[in-house]
Amino acid sequence: MQVEFKPDFKVTDAECRKATGKTLKEWFKELEAHPEFNRKRREAIQWMYDATGRGSDVWWPTTIWVEYEKSLGIVNKKDGLAEGFNICCTKTITASVADVYGAWTSAKGLAAWFGSDVKAKVADKGQWSDGDGNSGEFLRVRENKDLRFTWNNSDADAPTMVDVTFQDKGKGKTGLMLNHQRIQNRPEADGLRSAWSAAFDRLKAMLEKG
Repeated sequence: MQVEFKPDFKVTDAECRKATGKTLKEWFKELEAHPEFNRKRREAIQWMYDATGRGSDVWWPTTIWVEYEKSLGIVNKKDGLAEGFNICCTKTITASVADVYGAWTSAKGLAAWFGSDVKAKVADKGQWSDGDGNSGEFLRVRENKDLRFTWNNSDADAPTMVDVTFQDKGKGKTGLMLNHQRIQNRPEADGLRSAWSAAFDRLKAMLEKG
């Protein structure tokens, strides 16, 4: 899967004020004045989103929080990495769970929508790679339920984690949800968000056509 590490916009005080009404530093002071949000990422992001009158993209409050944690030097004690960005992509596909799952776990299926030269042993501790420089290891494989795998790229700051779930929504439809976690910088997060969105569009078109 081709991923271009390019931010949708620059993370600067000027851009932040334009989108949210305050600079990054002004938001940091606001967060410091609300100790109840200490280490409570979801609550803090929701509060900032509400505080802007929901006039800003929720991606900006997320960015502010990531930059805030970075300014405080908050990292995970086990791996020394920040929580970073987490992206979520969803898609409802008119196809059975078995067909959607099969498109993720067969070489033919992956080649049709994921990317070029895909090699994957879809089993616990199985390895995967593609022709665009991405690779990883499957950590959990539960047929027609979910997948968990690591994601590595030589241009990325650190390995990341991907969780994919498959849900039967009835009437021949499947709900697909992907969470890509622990992304360490904005260009990578924006690039992955765009790439996954395009990949999901290809997957949906492929399955609903055939």
